[in-house]
Amino acid sequence: MQPLNLPAFSYKIQSSKTGYQIFDVVRKKYVQLTSEEWVRQHFLHYLIGHLAYPQALIRLEQGVQYNRLLHRPDIVVYDRLAKPLMLVECKAPHININNETWGQIARYNAHFNAQVLVITNGIEHFCWQLDYEKGSHVLLQDMPCFNTLV
Repeated sequence: MQPLNLPAFSYKIQSSKTGYQIFDVVRKKYVQLTSEEWVRQHFLHYLIGHLAYPQALIRLEQGVQYNRLLHRPDIVVYDRLAKPLMLVECKAPHININNETWGQIARYNAHFNAQVLVITNGIEHFCWQLDYEKGSHVLLQDMPCFNTLV
């Protein structure tokens, strides 16, 4: 797999009939190793291991119905009161992050109303802090640690 602009982590990979699988510590099972999953697992471990997001407050590919369509944000982080805190949309490294990607996470957030939106392809990472009272968003220079948001 391609090296990413995220910290390395100790991962477990196994071979299966359909290719390779990587162990997901949140879902507690092996999942198909795709380029996007490689990014998701790296970003997940970055959140937990470097930014102190509690693993117990993270859900992956949690499906929600919105406008009669099923949407699955890659990563949803909740606060300790079970309110959505952060949405993360992961793309494969070869996928450019653009307005379409922003539109996708914005549609997901119409249901969640999270404080922070993140889009990453493992190479580039964009993080926005939302202010619902002012109706604005600010592009952050750094990913916030969990304790700075709660």
